[in-house]
Amino acid sequence: MVNADAARARADAGKAPVAGLVLAAGAGSRFGQPKALVRGADGVPWLVRTVGVLLAAGCSPVIVVLGAEGAAAAALLAEAGLIDVAAPAVAGPDRATLVVHAADWAEGLSASLHAGIDTALGIAGVLGAVVVVPVDVPDLDAATVARVLAADAGITLDSLRQAVFDGRPGHPVLIGRAHWEPLRAQLTGDTGARPYLLAHGVVPVECGDLTTGADVDTLPGVPEA
Repeated sequence: MVNADAARARADAGKAPVAGLVLAAGAGSRFGQPKALVRGADGVPWLVRTVGVLLAAGCSPVIVVLGAEGAAAAALLAEAGLIDVAAPAVAGPDRATLVVHAADWAEGLSASLHAGIDTALGIAGVLGAVVVVPVDVPDLDAATVARVLAADAGITLDSLRQAVFDGRPGHPVLIGRAHWEPLRAQLTGDTGARPYLLAHGVVPVECGDLTTGADVDTLPGVPEA
């Protein structure tokens, strides 16, 4: 028999808000500068655009993890009206963006995920899942995020989904609340969530008809090391 409390919690998760989680703490050594500071051809910072896409798709709040050049990156969000520079870690009725600085960001991707998950856990009573994206996927759009959110008959505590592009895994990744602490316990160094996703049967959501899903690791014209 299904435990009644567990069943009720799963039902509640389907109604709960889904947070966005933007990983933007790295120094961008291969790129030549922190990607949190990069602007697109239209002059809009990747960071600002990524937060805007998640908000447009209905994610709230959007948690932004900063590290290298964090103050400069936070200033970009403040200029765009996405955070209050005096209280960047407080969301309000006019702002649904929270900034957290990962002091140990240089240890690798795991540090950013730790910081983001810890922040989500702090408000876990009102969140059902998080949608994770790195800052370096400049063609991410709200339609792609919305498809991942809508897939698999709604969102539960156990939801685990990943956008794929012509079969290639990419972002966003949706992680239900039941996975947050187990994932956090397995994170180390510069390894992200991929091993956990594979081990726990992540559900692929094909999005190749919407965008490329390509992340940008180097400057245009600069080959990978």
